[in-house]
Amino acid sequence: MAKLLVKLQRYFRRKPVHFFTLLALYLAAGSLVFLHSGFAGEPMVTGSQRSPRASERLGLPYLGVMQLSRGFKAAATMPEGGRRHGPWFKSTSKELTERGKAGDYGSTRSWAHRGRSGREKEEDRARYIGCYVDNTRRRTLRGVSFFDYKKMTVFRCQDNCAERGYLYAGLEFGAECYCGHKVQASNASESECNMECKGERSNTCGGVNRLSIYRLELAQESARRYGSAIFRGCFRQPDNVSIALPVSQLMLNMSVDKCVDFCTEKEYPLSALAGTTCRCGFPTTLFTLHEREDEQLCAQKCAGEEFESCGTAEYLLVYQTQVQDNRCMDRRFLPTHAKQLVALASFPGAGNTWARHLIELATGFYTGSYYFDGSLYNKGFKGERDHWRSGRTICIKTHESGQKEIESFDSAILLIRNPYKALMAEFNRKYGGHIGFAAHTHWKGKEWPEFVANYAPWWATHTLDWLRYGKKVLVVHFEDLKRDLFVQLQRMVGLLGIAACEDRLLCVEGQKDGNFKRSGLRKLEYDPYTPEMRKMISGYIKTVDTALKLRNLSGVPDDYYPR
Repeated sequence: MAKLLVKLQRYFRRKPVHFFTLLALYLAAGSLVFLHSGFAGEPMVTGSQRSPRASERLGLPYLGVMQLSRGFKAAATMPEGGRRHGPWFKSTSKELTERGKAGDYGSTRSWAHRGRSGREKEEDRARYIGCYVDNTRRRTLRGVSFFDYKKMTVFRCQDNCAERGYLYAGLEFGAECYCGHKVQASNASESECNMECKGERSNTCGGVNRLSIYRLELAQESARRYGSAIFRGCFRQPDNVSIALPVSQLMLNMSVDKCVDFCTEKEYPLSALAGTTCRCGFPTTLFTLHEREDEQLCAQKCAGEEFESCGTAEYLLVYQTQVQDNRCMDRRFLPTHAKQLVALASFPGAGNTWARHLIELATGFYTGSYYFDGSLYNKGFKGERDHWRSGRTICIKTHESGQKEIESFDSAILLIRNPYKALMAEFNRKYGGHIGFAAHTHWKGKEWPEFVANYAPWWATHTLDWLRYGKKVLVVHFEDLKRDLFVQLQRMVGLLGIAACEDRLLCVEGQKDGNFKRSGLRKLEYDPYTPEMRKMISGYIKTVDTALKLRNLSGVPDDYYPR
């Protein structure tokens, strides 16, 4: 025996690899024996150890608590009282069997099949109802809409529409989301909804003029109430009320809820309460909503809700519903190349993106840019990618202020904003994005004083240069545009050589905010401007005011002073 051990020892000295191989095999065999003995006790896998979310991510049902034994006798045990599905699971076993037969989990999928598989993974938030035809002139879903040509997903569209109380969400062209309370179009073949979502390539987001539509199961009834409508004011009843507000309904038990819901169902953006009569329509030249009356004239209690006012037969209480007015939503490139280049010039932070949004809605044509901002393109400004000299856009955004750059344009709309507001807006954009906010540390750190020192002089020189070198300059003050959008937008459209359609401009008033308006919820609790900063900026304001008056233009608005 001793001789045998000596021989083995010499052998493994010469070939140590064989020794370690045998050692590994020995340890593996011991592990298998240990695991085998562990099954005899039939340990329980608890709910905390087996999360339902893991199976949910795979698109499979959670089968409850499982027991493992040597023979796997009990595949699953059900909780007492039967299985309860939370909102994350709704499919039945029959549906799962059918999916298996259809090959949903196979390796090869057609376009339509692939989109369907992604939809089936959607949670209880929505139910896919099909592919539908859409028309840019008369939308299938006529509620709000938004675009994202980089990050659009099915969930994001559904979530935005459900949050606003809509019943349907539709995706088109891989990146466009439309909401509505009613589907007003015919079905299309599923194969025509064949475009991947820009932010989720495993799902389908419609096609060219084709909508992938979902019914939102979780849209709360309360969210569709008038709390999400916009109060427009008290107005005198127009002379031709049956023409101005063509749809009406007698409601003896009238309330704001009932009238808003009725007009929403009828797909009208305006809901007007006239005592016991509910009227619906669009803002038109017959009913412009420009001459508001004292609200006391509309203060007649509703028959169905004593704490609400429902207007009278003579004075209407008007709300704007969630229905989007599509008379101004179609946009395209110019049919022929423009012979003249028109600048939309402004200091950064003066509202250029908002002005572009208004101009596109008012004219129906895309605006371009001297630069390229991918985030703006992704949000629907399709002219952003065109070279600024392409001639396909109605006007060109620019912040340039040099003589050479200014003289490149044949005319310009010069947008001027209160420098205190413009500087803060640009600082927020620089450190927080187009609709974000700079962090508190940026305001309190060295960034803000350095920014003001560099940018405040530019605010003045930008305006002075455009007044000096611009060939034909229309000055528009941001504050005037906010205060009297209809009149100022008429002036801007006039310079662009477009015949302004009044009904279209009235439509723009109802869609004026767009997707690049910062929330007012995060205003600074203190004034970031020091006395030295205010003294410097006030000097620049006086310089610009004088320059405007020397050209027989109105000076800066009064709210620039005092500060």
